[in-house]
Amino acid sequence: MNWFTRVRNNISWLPKRTTDKDLWVKCPGCQQMVFGQEYADNGDVCPRCDHHGRIGADRRLALLLDEGFATLPVPEVKEDPLKFRDSKKYTDRLKQARAKSPHKDAFLVGEGTIEGKPAVVGVQDFTFMGGSMGMAVGTAFCQGAERALTLRAPYIVVTAAGGARMQEGILSLMQMPKATVMTRRLKEAGLPYIVVLTDPTTGGVTASYAMLGDVHIAEPGALIGFAGQRVIQDTIREQLPDGFQRAEYLHKHGMVDMVVHRHDLRDTVATIIDYLAPAEAA
Repeated sequence: MNWFTRVRNNISWLPKRTTDKDLWVKCPGCQQMVFGQEYADNGDVCPRCDHHGRIGADRRLALLLDEGFATLPVPEVKEDPLKFRDSKKYTDRLKQARAKSPHKDAFLVGEGTIEGKPAVVGVQDFTFMGGSMGMAVGTAFCQGAERALTLRAPYIVVTAAGGARMQEGILSLMQMPKATVMTRRLKEAGLPYIVVLTDPTTGGVTASYAMLGDVHIAEPGALIGFAGQRVIQDTIREQLPDGFQRAEYLHKHGMVDMVVHRHDLRDTVATIIDYLAPAEAA
């Protein structure tokens, strides 16, 4: 605190200035302060360094789907089946997460069109308990796949997760094979399954439906991997290369099909849908 601020604060009759806390945003990439409205209007992409910030499920659906899309209700699942408690009860953690989110869990499914083409889009929200995969997420993923099968439409999934939800133990890990079965059903039906990998996509999500798509798109700079870099380094006792587990590195080594800027994502997905859409019967 400088001397001017100290003097000003000591003058009791002087009105305090108030500003919107979101007036400025500090970019995690270049560490520069960006006007909040400019940052939001640019799709949460830094106009200076092009860093792609994390966005919520509703904004992601609005960026991908045409206007007028509908969201599917979040499926009801048994909460806290293991009566789990660490420093807090699992039920308390859920309440805390829901107080900050308009949705009941970390996976939201939207139904509509992408540039006029029918599509079902599932979005993982990292702001809800790190986008962790539990029974609600696994069930919502499968619900989205079922809807795509019913509509004969492509299924696009946008991943952002820290992995499986530890508070649900083995039940969270069981979502991996369940989701895998649904991706097989989409393949057998000849329907495109497209995965958009965003920052971060890690753990059990990477080990299941995030890497089973017909096409894998990643946003620039996205962290994508299974185990953390420190765990890998300590295991293999080797220094990892620069950019390891980032979208560009994975694209160079064939794990990701393309790296696409957020502004171009809707057009790119629409083009892929055109290429992969099942042929209509004569």
